[in-house]
Amino acid sequence: MPKMVFIERSGAPREVEAPVGLSVLEVAHKHGVDIEGACEGSLACSTCHVIVDPDWAGRLAKPTEDEEDMLDLAFGLEKTSRLGCQIVMSEALDGLVVRLPASTRNAGG
Repeated sequence: MPKMVFIERSGAPREVEAPVGLSVLEVAHKHGVDIEGACEGSLACSTCHVIVDPDWAGRLAKPTEDEEDMLDLAFGLEKTSRLGCQIVMSEALDGLVVRLPASTRNAGG
């Protein structure tokens, strides 16, 4: 089974199993990682904002226009910021590393 690593707000890495077909948000919730996901993955908030490790950012599908619109509302936006609900695990993403932002802002969720 693929694995992924969440870099917690404290800076500590946390490796978890990441079943194929689940979003990063769903993987986080499955393992009790502190990502809110107020809109439950419906692209109506930015509370599942994660920062993808630069080594992995180029391997992901480009964000949709809707995702980019929601990311504009995210706090602490970075070049490799994505919404966790929009990254779906696959074998190709085995080892994916994402960092949790320092804080989140719930805009519209």
